[in-house]
Amino acid sequence: MKLVVMKFGGTSVEDAVAIRRTADIVAGRVARGLQPVVIVSAMARVTDQLLNAAAAAGRGDKSSALAAGVALRARHHQTAGELIPAADLAPVTTFIDEHFDALDELLRGLAAVGEVTPRTTDIVASYGERLSSPIVAAAFVARGVAATHVDARDCIITDAQHMKAIPQDDLIAERLRKHVQPLVEGGRVPILGGFIGSTPEGVTTTLGRGGSDFSAALVGGSLHAESIEIWTDVNGIMTTDPRICPDALRVRTISFDEASELAYFGAKVLHPATILPAVEKNIPVLVLNSRDAQNEGTRITALAPHCHSPFKSIAAKKRLTIIDIVANRMLMSHGYLKAVFEVFDRHKCSVDMVSTSEVSVSLTVDSNERLPEIAADLRKFADVKYEGRKALICMVGENIRGQNGIAAQVFGALRHINLRMISQGASEINMSFMIEEDDVEEAIRSLHSVFFADPDPSIFDLEARTIAQAAGGKR
Repeated sequence: MKLVVMKFGGTSVEDAVAIRRTADIVAGRVARGLQPVVIVSAMARVTDQLLNAAAAAGRGDKSSALAAGVALRARHHQTAGELIPAADLAPVTTFIDEHFDALDELLRGLAAVGEVTPRTTDIVASYGERLSSPIVAAAFVARGVAATHVDARDCIITDAQHMKAIPQDDLIAERLRKHVQPLVEGGRVPILGGFIGSTPEGVTTTLGRGGSDFSAALVGGSLHAESIEIWTDVNGIMTTDPRICPDALRVRTISFDEASELAYFGAKVLHPATILPAVEKNIPVLVLNSRDAQNEGTRITALAPHCHSPFKSIAAKKRLTIIDIVANRMLMSHGYLKAVFEVFDRHKCSVDMVSTSEVSVSLTVDSNERLPEIAADLRKFADVKYEGRKALICMVGENIRGQNGIAAQVFGALRHINLRMISQGASEINMSFMIEEDDVEEAIRSLHSVFFADPDPSIFDLEARTIAQAAGGKR
């Protein structure tokens, strides 16, 4: 039995049309002799609307919070009604109403106390997946797929760090063996909501935004899947954002390390943590398009084939802040860097890029939430200044450090753009630098025109570019 974990994002389950398309994709895998386990996100935009409702309730705006619930209830009823035969609809309708009744009660309570905690935020946010997954399961059954809904909170066990909970691998494996493995062995297709989990005591948690990918990788790793498929609305990992460069190319295959770098540094196709459980078990990850199921997408493996082009992809991460820390009185002090990074550790603030000299450190962070407190602690032993509205450009490829002249080519392509911080050598596969946010699109276009003018056809899909160029010539 070849088990495949299939994760479908919000746009793949956003309405009845998308869910039917998703059911047909899963049915196709079953027809090929594969055994799917399906992970689904909330319907598109639902999580944002739930979080907005929670925020409104926290401000005491009960009417706005409840109005959001009314709209979401109607959307879920409409979608279920379009997918499920009338004879089978009553249990799903009851399920939807019971959950929205509970959500309304929770929002009223939050509005009464005027406060939203991380724990209550997780509960509100969880409703998207708690509702989408049983609707999808019932829709699959209506389309002839032998599906069974499994509450992900019974399987994805985490710690109590709300809004970004840490999975407990051994407990997850144990729960999956109990709740999912028997369904798989019986030829059923389990349907779980992504993103959500619970503590061992049963308190609802979430894995953080983008966590449905993480859920899929956790399930795939624990069940020793043959592959993990991430179904989204694009044809895989691209050489850059096609909204910036319309001639961006699909990357046919890429290594785990390269994909991890891209995911962390701004490529939005994958959640950064997705890769980790797959890497540990050497499980291939495929990024596929539910709106173009025939496209082969991008295959992510432990070792990708050699590429004749220096880079695979360019990603950008915006809304960063550069923090400059200068401490002349700590000249030659071996404890200087330790003192600096202990501050960031104490405030649980991750750092993206670091540049150092004897007495100064420049680094970047992607959250301003604790910045005043961090600056105050740093000023106890250093002078501190920070600047926002910066962006990090990350160029990923194999053995960048060992290729002569690459830096010169990069800087030549960006000679008209001011570079603030540069990192090459910390990683063999990543060259990064900081620029102003307003220069991001121009920088990416310049780099892409230089480094993807003659791409390796074994790694990149050139067909789409050829078709586009032919269409342009006809015009």
